[in-house]
Amino acid sequence: MARARLRELGIVTGILPTGPLNAITDVAGVRVGYATLVRDAPTVVRTGVTAIWPRGDEIWTDYVFAGWHSFNGNGEMTGLPWLAEQGMLGAPICITNTYSVGTVRDAICALAVRDGASQDFHLPVVAETYDGWLSDIASFAVTRELAFAALDSATGGAIAEGNVGGGTGMICHEFKGGTGTASRVVREDGVAYTVGALVQANYGMRDLLRVDGVPVGREIGPDIVPAHRSGPKPDGSIIVILATDAPLLPIQCQRLARRATTGLAWVGGIGANGSGDIFLAFATANHVNQHDKVSTVRMLAPNAMTGLFRAAAEATEEAILNAMTAAETMTGLNGRTIHALPLDRLQAVMRRYRPCSGS
Repeated sequence: MARARLRELGIVTGILPTGPLNAITDVAGVRVGYATLVRDAPTVVRTGVTAIWPRGDEIWTDYVFAGWHSFNGNGEMTGLPWLAEQGMLGAPICITNTYSVGTVRDAICALAVRDGASQDFHLPVVAETYDGWLSDIASFAVTRELAFAALDSATGGAIAEGNVGGGTGMICHEFKGGTGTASRVVREDGVAYTVGALVQANYGMRDLLRVDGVPVGREIGPDIVPAHRSGPKPDGSIIVILATDAPLLPIQCQRLARRATTGLAWVGGIGANGSGDIFLAFATANHVNQHDKVSTVRMLAPNAMTGLFRAAAEATEEAILNAMTAAETMTGLNGRTIHALPLDRLQAVMRRYRPCSGS
């Protein structure tokens, strides 16, 4: 059965409407680019880089407000002390594998120099999850040029999911994981706001996997689809990037980032000790020019935030599931194989638990 997005399988989670693309790029101005590296010689490599531009090249001088949250901190996201201090992003964000964070972080700095960014210094945000089960991570295959390729190829519109970019070699709930995206739209005082999520999903135990509350991981256990581990070990990591066009201040972005935890929990993430579950949210509505002495900004009222919180949770949940339904079975390092979530079996399980769901 061909790989597909969750809704293409007739499975709908949540109640809020999606944006036109059901992707982080439903937030106007957001661009996403990938560089994917799959090779078998001289070493077996299944890795890559994902790049997210909050608002295109103008991000170097036209900053966005942002905030972050660590659900469990066994992972890395660079630039967080400065982000916490000033509450703004002035560069693209990248996600890659654990051993390549420094290379990709330096590549963003080099890109800023290459493109003549006027900032005095650069402390970009780069996050990671570990792909060493399928890829020879110790070969340090990610280069500055690969990061440039992801950054330079970023575009709006529909974006790829599954085994792409930084998500290429990732595993989720002991099925093939990777990159996924989704979006939700809410209305406050007659105005529509979009929240988009992009995830790099590489976490979780099989028995904890749920789809719309259905215990899919128990129904499609290792006796049906082999798992890559022979015992409970809920390690791994997930990075969640949330974007919104709602007018939020940095503390509100931080509050929004925390709600990715809810979406992760709905799918079956528990924030295991060995997991790096780090989330970042940015808001594009306000414009903070690098050279202005005073900026005029707007903010959504605190009592109007609940809809956005639900949107962040629902978008995160569906983005994770899209990563899994899009990802294909992959064989990598030492002949190890990670099997994709079987979509026909997923549909059958959902029909059994939700006979009127249309799946």
